[in-house]
Amino acid sequence: MRFPRNRLFVVGASVLGLVCALGHGRVDILAQTSHDVTQAMVEQWMTELSNWGRWGDDDQLGALNLITPEKRKQAAALVREGISVSMSHDYLTERAADATSPFEHEMLGVASRGAFVSDRYSIAYHGYAHSHMDSLCHMAHDGVMFNGFTRADDVSESGCGKLAILDAKQGIMTKGVLMDIARLKGVDYLEPGTQIYVEDLEAWERQAGVRVEQGDILLVRAGRWARRAEVGPWATGREAAGLHASVAPWLRERDVAMIGSDYTNDALPSGVDGVTQPIHQLVLVAMGVRIFDNLDLEAVAEEAARQNRWEFMLTAAPLAVTGGTGSPLNPIATF
Repeated sequence: MRFPRNRLFVVGASVLGLVCALGHGRVDILAQTSHDVTQAMVEQWMTELSNWGRWGDDDQLGALNLITPEKRKQAAALVREGISVSMSHDYLTERAADATSPFEHEMLGVASRGAFVSDRYSIAYHGYAHSHMDSLCHMAHDGVMFNGFTRADDVSESGCGKLAILDAKQGIMTKGVLMDIARLKGVDYLEPGTQIYVEDLEAWERQAGVRVEQGDILLVRAGRWARRAEVGPWATGREAAGLHASVAPWLRERDVAMIGSDYTNDALPSGVDGVTQPIHQLVLVAMGVRIFDNLDLEAVAEEAARQNRWEFMLTAAPLAVTGGTGSPLNPIATF
């Protein structure tokens, strides 16, 4: 059973007009957005920013539909130097304040002294430690996921029957745009809890000479791993530099295919009473925009600064796990 479209996330005529205007210039909802976002505003945006039904009532790709063959060819044309840079952090095997479920690596066959050795990996990758991708079934709001699929009907102990990671099995290839907000602020890293606003993103576009366009993947560097190397880990789920909720209409206006950052994408605390992670909620559930969490953007920021090029071909291939809520993975930037 699908969630009735005449409830909660219904898209009325006025909202359809808004959706048609998005991507064709700054719309009223964006122009009127301030830093003061309430829970009621987030609920309103769940309808006003929705991509439900945009690609059909049964669509499960969501914003990945924006990565067209033409978009992939545009991304390929960005490869000029042939230099590739990983955007995955090495998986954390030691328990720490920000790695409460460390990566488990067990060697097999060492004692036998045979010709081969092997190993076993075990990882609970969601959270604040490991580089990973969220599939759209990772989050529901009031029991409902993107495009009206429901947690009750489409998620079970055997996995996600809809909106699972297999939707991205063919891989992701598009233009990536890196926004180094720490560099914009003239610091090595932002302090935990720092809110990133639309004006920061647009200031970076002007400074770097780039623009986030339809079908792009937006990557935002706060410098989490640089700070961790200098200061050490800090408690996860409490404080993180990231996007403020007021950025959500801008993300919809620009029609991004995905977003990613070096932490959880949401600023923590969120600044919205009653909503812990409004960016996750709005992009995953309303917009159908998947997320990269906990990427390591230090090396790609260094290479981008060296070349003074902040856009590149981005490729990523999640694990092909039936029913998976996401995947650990190693996204690559190629200049």
